[in-house]
Formats: sequence, C-alpha cells, structure tokens
Amino acid sequence: MDNQLNELLQDIELEYGDRIQRGARNYLEISLAERARKMGYGELSETYKTACAIVPLKDPQRGMKVRIDGRTFVNYAEHDSGIAVPGHLTETSARNYRTFVPNDSMICNF
Repeated sequence: MDNQLNELLQDIELEYGDRIQRGARNYLEISLAERARKMGYGELSETYKTACAIVPLKDPQRGMKVRIDGRTFVNYAEHDSGIAVPGHLTETSARNYRTFVPNDSMICNF
C-alpha cells in the first residue's frame, strides 16, 4: 500500500504541480478513492473512501467557493510538495512530511 499511496500522490502532484503553493488559503479537495480507481487500484477505493488530499492553490479557481474552518484539518500531514493528507495515511508512506498548519479559514474551490 505504501507504494500505491506514493503513486497516487505523485499523480496528483504531476497534475497540479505548477498550481500548488504551500500555505495558500484556496485549495482543492481530491478524493483519494476516486484517484485510486482511475489509476487501476480499485482495491484501495474502500480503504480511502473518505480520504481527500488537500491541494493548496496559488490562485483561486473559477467557480463556487466555500469558506472552511482551518481546524477541519487537524491531524493532517503536509508532504514536501505542499499537498496535505490525513495523518494516519502518512504513517504508511515513505515520503517526508510535517504537520499541516492551515490558515484560520480556508477556501475550498469547486
């Protein structure tokens, strides 16, 4: 599972790499279960069914936005790329991470 999680996160980094900014207020939520299915890891979709990666964005996206209390992201871990995931998932990952420190309020972009 370690390797598959790393591949999921690398795929997200490749897609959003130039738009990621660590510490940004605007962010996207990416379903890890959905991403696992798209990448052919159907067995992981149940494991990650409620897990989302947080992708902090340099600039807001067009479309709907919702303000979210930053305390929502307690126990999230931030990887070197700036992407954050629930902390319990990083325990199985070989990637470097630190505690995710969100803004007081975050803006989810849809």
